[in-house]
Amino acid sequence: MLHEIPNPIGRWFDPVSSEEIPHARLLKRLAGQQVVLLGENHDQADIHRWQLHVAAGLLAHRPDLVMGFEMFPVRVQPVLDAWVSGVLTEERFLEEVDWKTVWGFPAGLYLPLFQFCRQFRIPMKALNCRRTLVSEVGKTGWDAIPEADRDSLTPAKPATSAYRRHLFDSTGGGMGPQKATSPDDPAFDRFVRAQQTWDRAFACNIRSVLDQTDPPLVIGIIGRGHLEYGHGTPYQLRDLNVDAIKVLLPCTTEELGRACEQHADCADALFCLDDT
Repeated sequence: MLHEIPNPIGRWFDPVSSEEIPHARLLKRLAGQQVVLLGENHDQADIHRWQLHVAAGLLAHRPDLVMGFEMFPVRVQPVLDAWVSGVLTEERFLEEVDWKTVWGFPAGLYLPLFQFCRQFRIPMKALNCRRTLVSEVGKTGWDAIPEADRDSLTPAKPATSAYRRHLFDSTGGGMGPQKATSPDDPAFDRFVRAQQTWDRAFACNIRSVLDQTDPPLVIGIIGRGHLEYGHGTPYQLRDLNVDAIKVLLPCTTEELGRACEQHADCADALFCLDDT
């Protein structure tokens, strides 16, 4: 149990067994996967540093990396390619990806990750769809979207009751003024459809990388809400026949303790960050 673990900060743990996972052993295991998903809270610099350190560790085991980013819609893929190749300045890169519109969080939080890809010539993959597609699917459903407007995505596998419950509990019934009263409330369907459009977009775009000859290891930089408990993107990836997936999440000591006490399978491994 966590209360028996002295100084958990800076260490990896299995949230189900509460056992520590040695860093070197974990990275070696991760290097043999198809996909490693690194969850985040978008506005926390320490989490982005953690993502960078994990990516750098994996590069030592797998020189054939691709890093996929939730932040970027597929329409800006040529800009990502130009950045990695060294063509663009930092200022021009942020301007051409329309950073303030497509994401909006301070660019400084993510630039070390982008610079890492550029320095080591690691391909960057845009994982997102156009934002309007998410709202359109939420409002009218997938079948109402013309095929030409689907951003080359396939329809999401329907959400499980467990995922609906997770989304309901984590949002208090959805976003906006009209809150659902339960996970099964039809008023919650719109929010679930929208969330699943993102989940599926990330999964489809990761799958497209793995379809190439001698597929690389794909690292996904994605919000943790799309990854926890095997829901969201991992669930959609498995529907696309991608099974060698590991989800890693950062946590505080309090979050680690709660996960271990509940034996919560929220991720394959948790890394305990410095609470300060």
